[in-house]
Amino acid sequence: MSIKKTIPVFVPHSGCPNDCIFCNQKRITGVTSTVGPEEAESVIREALSTIDENMDIEIAFFGGSFTAIEKERQIELLSVANRYRETHSIKDIRISTRPDAIDEDALSLLKSFNVTIIELGVQSLDENVLMQSNRGHDSACVYRSSELILKNGFKLGLQMMLGLPGDSAEKVMYTADEFIRIAPHFVRIYPVLVIKDTGLESLFKSKVYQPWSVEKTVEVCKDIFMKFAKNNIKVIRMGLQTTDDIMLGKDVVAGPFHPAIGELIYSRVYRDLIEKMLTETGIDELKGKTVDIEAPGNQISKISGNRKSNKEYFKEKYDIRLRIVASQGDKVLRIGNMKEDISFLA
Repeated sequence: MSIKKTIPVFVPHSGCPNDCIFCNQKRITGVTSTVGPEEAESVIREALSTIDENMDIEIAFFGGSFTAIEKERQIELLSVANRYRETHSIKDIRISTRPDAIDEDALSLLKSFNVTIIELGVQSLDENVLMQSNRGHDSACVYRSSELILKNGFKLGLQMMLGLPGDSAEKVMYTADEFIRIAPHFVRIYPVLVIKDTGLESLFKSKVYQPWSVEKTVEVCKDIFMKFAKNNIKVIRMGLQTTDDIMLGKDVVAGPFHPAIGELIYSRVYRDLIEKMLTETGIDELKGKTVDIEAPGNQISKISGNRKSNKEYFKEKYDIRLRIVASQGDKVLRIGNMKEDISFLA
């Protein structure tokens, strides 16, 4: 299977009809100037010079509102990307946009430039959460735009956020269930961080908004991840990409920030899985013993947990020591005669 490589071209804030309460794209992306075709060309050419041509390469226009920018500018940027697709230098062109910026005309333009993947920044399907977050659209347009995208043959990605104003674990689960009903090809999950110079920062400083803790975020996100996994929907990212500025004390004012939040969530999934397997084996009989776990080598750190937290959990709660050894080849977790498929994790 070919390795996927993304060349990101950030088009921050352009086209957005309003500023969502949580958003400051310029701080999140680090891009402060307008991106035109010359800048896009430069980014793509430089990236291609460092990428193995045998990889599956995509050009992705991030920023969250691509189809809302001026049509002429869309054409300029897409023309650059399409030249590389027509010469087979890349496989896919991806754009991210708003649910209320999708219609047949927008999709026709994207199709004419060989765009293959469309991501929608949905964030929530709870009406009250959408309103409090100043999204500027209702949930109905998410269903309409998703249906149009799939009907026109594009791959669909949906993005959701955890911990928006008015949010709760139950509302987040509802959004996840509705995503499953829409049946996208993949999803991204973003815990809400309080970013500088946003409406959310003002609410936080005035004590109107309280962000979720890391612990709550990991627990809820773990359950959502498993929902998607059981329905064969791939989660391609959990948490913002950490940069020099996306750090607590810099552009992140508050919230469930951790430089490896995705790893924490994967580790929690493994903890639950191992606990289930040991319980079925007879966990009380294992007290004071060492249990051998076989798993793919690239999963051992996740199974151990951040700072070996999973090993400590089983030692403190059950007096069981975990010994994790690398298996050969298959994506399976083995404990004694028991095994679990972990292809959705590995």
